Amino acid sequence: MEELPEPGEEAAEPVSAMGAAGERISVHNFCGRLSEQLVHFHAMRLRDSLFLWVGEEPQLGNLAVAMCTPRDSIPASTLLFGDSSNSTSNSLAQKLASKTKKQIFVSYNIQNTDSSFTLLVENRIKEEMTIFPDKF
Repeated sequence: MEELPEPGEEAAEPVSAMGAAGERISVHNFCGRLSEQLVHFHAMRLRDSLFLWVGEEPQLGNLAVAMCTPRDSIPASTLLFGDSSNSTSNSLAQKLASKTKKQIFVSYNIQNTDSSFTLLVENRIKEEMTIFPDKF
């Protein structure tokens, strides 16, 4: 069984691949223990967008996308698939799109959608974005 890294450490070496136009696709994995719960993060930076998966176990239960528009200060977002009664992916995608000015895809796959817990998740992502800005 593979050992998990300590919170704040990367779960795996960052991976880069060359795209068709010579642009890099960057993959960044990390994890953290939030309120005694181990949460895994997978970020994949594409040319003008970011895919972020957050979860406890390997599943893709929902997917939302958000992007800034010239007509509104709040990024437009929609749930591409999953449970429409759970707006956590949409909300997180909007916040990250507003911060990064990129198109953001978010898959939030954690049963705990309590606002205080999702705030811990957001803060962990922001911390990682500060430490590794080139990965986002």
